[in-house]
Order: sequence, then C-alpha cells, then structure tokens
Amino acid sequence: MTTGVWILGGHQTDFARNWTREGLELSDLAREVTTKTLEDAGLEPADVDVIHVGNAFGELYTGQGHLGGMPATVLPELWGTPAARHEAACASGGVAILAAMADLESGRYDVALVLGLELERTVPGDLAAERMRAASWVGHEAQEARFVWPYTFAALADEYDRRYGVDDRHLRAIAELNFRNAKANPNAQTRSWEFTDRHFTDDDEVNPPVAGRLRRYDCSQITDGGAGLVLVSERFLAERAPSGVRSRVQGWGHRTVALPLDHKLRRSADEPYVLPHVREAALDAFRRAGIPGVAAVDGVEVHDCFTMSEYLAIDHLGLTGPGESWKAIENGDLERDGRCPVNPGGGLLGIGHPVGATGVRMVLDAHRQVTGTAGPTQLERARRFATLNIGGSTTTTVSFVIGTE
Repeated sequence: MTTGVWILGGHQTDFARNWTREGLELSDLAREVTTKTLEDAGLEPADVDVIHVGNAFGELYTGQGHLGGMPATVLPELWGTPAARHEAACASGGVAILAAMADLESGRYDVALVLGLELERTVPGDLAAERMRAASWVGHEAQEARFVWPYTFAALADEYDRRYGVDDRHLRAIAELNFRNAKANPNAQTRSWEFTDRHFTDDDEVNPPVAGRLRRYDCSQITDGGAGLVLVSERFLAERAPSGVRSRVQGWGHRTVALPLDHKLRRSADEPYVLPHVREAALDAFRRAGIPGVAAVDGVEVHDCFTMSEYLAIDHLGLTGPGESWKAIENGDLERDGRCPVNPGGGLLGIGHPVGATGVRMVLDAHRQVTGTAGPTQLERARRFATLNIGGSTTTTVSFVIGTE
C-alpha cells in the first residue's frame, strides 16, 4: 500500500484557450501552470525540491524540447531545482507523477512539483492530428490511415465487435454523456458548444465518419493546455502541518507493452479481456490502495480519447464483465448520480486533451472531487476516486487511486 505521498493542490488552465492566437507560447503556459499550482498549494518556489514535467510532443508542435529547464526559465526562483521531462504519449503526465512519487517515497526529496504541458493548436488541425503518429510504431502500423489514432481505436472497436458484439449506439451514448458533463465545467474546451440529439447519431451531416465506425464526436479534440500538482511526503506534512485541504495517493499501477495494436490483440486472443495489461494496471492500483476493486471508489476519471477507449475502460476496470460495457451504459451506472460516475467534468472528449497534460489533469480532478473542491462538477460524498490514463493504443497505462485521509 502506498502511504507516503500526498497532494496539496494544483491548477488547470482553461482548455478552450488557443494560446497561439493570443500571441503566447509554451513558456507562457508553463509560467501560468507553475505559479498558480504553487499558489493553490500554499507554497513558495523555494519550497520545491524537484520538478517533473510531462510533455509528449513539444518538438513537433512548438519546436521546443528540453522542457525540464522551462520552469526555471519562467520562474527564476526555481533556478537550480532538479527537473526532468517525461514522455509516454498520452500517458506522459501519469508517468511524470510516478517519477515524482518515487522521488518522495525514496526520501530523496519532500516536495515535488508536477507539470503537464502541451500546445497543439500551433498548426492546422489535420497536421496536428498527423503529428500524433509519432506515438505509434512509425512505418510499421496504420500506414494506410490518414489519421492513425481514430483508425486504431476503430480497429479496437472492430475487435470488440468480433469477440463480443458492439452496438455503435453505446459509443454515441458515451460521447453524449461526456459532452453533457462538460457543460458544467468552467475549464472545458467544449463547454459552450451546442448540440442536438443528431450529433450523437450516425447522421453523416452533423456527425460525419472519421475512421471506421468512429465519427466526429467519438473523437477528442486538438487542445492547448496545462495542469499542475504539488506532491509532498509524510515527512513534509509532519514538519510543516499545512492547513489546506489535501488528498493521498492511495494506490498506483503501471504497465508498458509493445507499440502496435495488433501485437496486443494477438497476445490476448485467448484471454477474457481484450487488453489484459490495462486491467492489471488498474488491479495493481486497487491492491496497493487496499481496496477490493472499482466498487470501493466513488468515481473514475478514464481516458476517453475516443469513445471506444472509454468503452474499454468500463469492463477492464471491472464495472462489468468482459465485453459487457454496454450494460453499465444502459443502466445509467456512469451518470453523475449512477453507481460509479465516470468523468463528471467531461473527460477528454468534453474537457479537451492536451496530450502531455491529461494524466495530471485527471489526478487533479480526482483530488478536487475527494477534497470537495471540484466546484460545479462536484459529486456528493466523493471520498475515493480512481484514474486510468493510457498512451498510444494502451502501450503505456497508468492508474491511480486518490482518497482522503
């Protein structure tokens, strides 16, 4: 059981912003996230012992690498503070959190600043989507696809359909729920978007096909944004006894497998779960938290980069049996007042998906839920939340359980 890492606070930028149109750059994003994360945690830059930055595509979208040095560049008070950048595609933020936790649990440091940063709207949307191909096995998979990730998750939907059967209406229902939840989220990219029932059907005019059975609103957006967290050790709490709200990282799980989807599907051909390593990561988090499973959490933040990735998360977390995710959708289990609310703030579909920031944002939202600071997206009686953050076609999977003291 993980006992020694606590979250003091954090910050998320408004994911509806287009920083390039505002004449701003990655350094401006880093400055806002760094300063406001420390402010929310009630700490000064001098309190920070180590910094971990999650970023997937800095060089491809902005030409900027070496992002471990960015916090000290925008906030000179951090000069000399050890820092590193972490890249694991869409799970970059989750991996950055794991690295920060290891630093604290080892006793090397007591205060870690974790930043997730990504600007993607620096180029036209089609080009932005194409550049995400870097997270696949380049030159070896999906070469015929115009956009690799819709193509890949459509292929995953087809595999589910082959094994268990999939009704596309359930994918559309996942989209509708996440966009509806995002309406209440003041930081959601899509909060002001207008929808009708037609947007969540197979209507080619308002919800055109993108790849296979996936349509426009089955896919998350190209997004700019950042999120930050302050993690501290128990030694820090004993010495400083900060008075603000805090949550604890109760458990974590982490798995990494091969890049191509077809390698994953071949290995799981005789397994009950389509991607058993995803389930293993979640089960590790539950085990380390000392809980029997997903029934012991009050909600989940899942990685709905596509509706199919949420469909996958539902059964792999254990909300249903293998291949039976549709039952939780039809029963209303995922609703804000359901058995296990999923993505009450809108998820990646509704909130937005700045790739390197997403894993940090998910844990921040879990922290806010269990500390009662989630504002208009707050659930009643939330005391323990889980997250499931994936990179690529689940090549990297990171799961956390966040709870109150």
